[in-house]
Amino acid sequence: MKIKLGVAPIAWSNDDMPELGGDTSLEQCLHEASKAGFSGVESGGKFSKDSNILLPKLAKENLKLCSGWYGANLLKRSAKEEFSYMKDQFKLFLDCKAPCMVFAEVTNSIQGDPNSPLSKRPILSKEDWNLLISRINELSKMMSDQGMPLAYHHHMGTVIQSEKDTYRLIENTIDTVHLLIDTGHMLFAGGDYLKITQDLNQRILHVHCKDMRKKVLDESIKKDYSFREAFLNGAFTVPGDGCIDYKPFLKILKKTGYSGWLVVEAEQDPAKANPFEYSKKGYEYLSQVAKECGFEIID
Repeated sequence: MKIKLGVAPIAWSNDDMPELGGDTSLEQCLHEASKAGFSGVESGGKFSKDSNILLPKLAKENLKLCSGWYGANLLKRSAKEEFSYMKDQFKLFLDCKAPCMVFAEVTNSIQGDPNSPLSKRPILSKEDWNLLISRINELSKMMSDQGMPLAYHHHMGTVIQSEKDTYRLIENTIDTVHLLIDTGHMLFAGGDYLKITQDLNQRILHVHCKDMRKKVLDESIKKDYSFREAFLNGAFTVPGDGCIDYKPFLKILKKTGYSGWLVVEAEQDPAKANPFEYSKKGYEYLSQVAKECGFEIID
């Protein structure tokens, strides 16, 4: 089974907190991502939405665009309205032949609010659940019909955060709603990422490999930190530097036939965690474990 290794630019520059890595250029990010060993990178705020500008920059570093985040407001907008909002990013991803769009519903999300503890994250009413399911089904079909799959990202601080939320979403949506499994976010939410990966493997299209420092994780839950406070305190890190053993996880992916991207993602303060050093550490650990589990890593 063949896989590719990518990295998220959030280690170099944080879109929710522009002061983190604000002076780091896109060119530096791409160069260091490639130098660390990765063959792909997800998009971020410093990425041009014009493929004529972005593709040459990626090509210079032998990188591919391996997806990127889109925050939706389907509880406030119709599927057709949302599709119009994403049109520039959608076209960019098509032009760059990205495998999917990382998608999350962010209506009333507290992930960027430094004053809201994670216990106050939004909870959907039955009516809102039905509305979200209906609209995400419609939008995912529109996206799929035009060649760009939707990969739903369960995310701390949002309406789809927990293991229960994730099962409910996938069990009530059509097959064009795919799943992104994020090890760190599911662990943080108290869920079992191994069970979800096994049970929902047919819907998994994209993987984020985020590790966690257990001491900070436990403290964040005990003291009910905000999402921002948790990551600024060092809750997240790259695979091989935290408490997650990736071998059981990758063995499930191998057994169930996964053949997409594994993306290292760890939002940290770049002044405290050098992006190149940490991304290289994540690449070396993940590539070693993936090979031990029987994967072939390709560019």
